[in-house]
Amino acid sequence: MTFDEILTKVRGIGAKADVSGVDFLAAQINLTGDNGGVFYVEVKDGKVNIEPYPYNDRSCEITMSSDNFNKLIDGKLDPVAAFTLGKLKVNGDVGKALEFSKIVKKK
Repeated sequence: MTFDEILTKVRGIGAKADVSGVDFLAAQINLTGDNGGVFYVEVKDGKVNIEPYPYNDRSCEITMSSDNFNKLIDGKLDPVAAFTLGKLKVNGDVGKALEFSKIVKKK
């Protein structure tokens, strides 16, 4: 899956996400490996915004391979297990990273 396809998939998930309980979240996602890239997910005023740019005032920064990220959003990789196994690295607020994973994970 290319970076643009990943971004389109995340935007589709974000559009359907229930963010009613989220005050504010700004997560920068750094995808490594083939088809890697950087994008951010911002939840503000009950709306989800996803753009292919770095986010300077982010709540957290999540770094993982694009393959593992696809598994995460498809519900095939548990975010806590990924973090524990070192497949997912968080810089910043770990609680916000968990909140992000709940938003993008398919139900």
